[in-house]
Amino acid sequence: MRYKNNWLALALALLLVGGDAGAALSAKDILKAADEARGNVEGVEWRVTVESTENERVTDTLVYDIKARGFNIAGISQAPPKYKGNKLLMLNTSMWFYKWGLSKPVPISQRQKLMGDASYGDIASTNYAENYDATALPEEDVNGEACYVFDLKAQSDKSTYDRIRYWVSKWRLVGVKAEYFTVSGKKFKSAMMEYDNLVSIGGRKRPFLSRIMMQSELMNGSATYLSLRTPRIAPLPDYVFDLNLFMR
Repeated sequence: MRYKNNWLALALALLLVGGDAGAALSAKDILKAADEARGNVEGVEWRVTVESTENERVTDTLVYDIKARGFNIAGISQAPPKYKGNKLLMLNTSMWFYKWGLSKPVPISQRQKLMGDASYGDIASTNYAENYDATALPEEDVNGEACYVFDLKAQSDKSTYDRIRYWVSKWRLVGVKAEYFTVSGKKFKSAMMEYDNLVSIGGRKRPFLSRIMMQSELMNGSATYLSLRTPRIAPLPDYVFDLNLFMR
């Protein structure tokens, strides 16, 4: 019910300020809306293809089927064949990996490298609204689109990134650009996000993440693409996220 209420609030904000919803919302409200466009709903399934490229040539590919509810995710690898059936489970900020032959799930960090410039945490839904302290920065345009800009600092070392500079579209309330920093303030990676998917949340059509392009600061001609396809909003049962059933 809270997801529907969120969008009732956004609809009211749009009416009050003539279309610029962010003007009537706090930083946390804006980040919550952006989180919803990246998986924070009552239940959503999608397929994510992770491609590592060098000089625009694909060098490695991973495919996962993902189920998410709030900030919990369950993923199972579909390709390549040698990784097929490998599983991921994330419950809030804790994550586990399992493959056939292991006696029990292995705890892993969201920060561990998945492939290329992508970490395990990058294929999960974001919880920037609750897991990060946000400081508003001067507004900027990204590709001609007016954006709110936030400096996000992680509240815990379990988060995927220590610090993020995050651009959120003022009109669409989706994150369109991010830069990632170490604790010491060194930028090591950036990302651009696209939202060509469309889903219905709380009875309203909503842009949903379709692609992330990630690039390290080495700028050596390599990039990693995460493509999210066929998102489907539907309630998910508790057993999907039950660690005791994870190995079955």
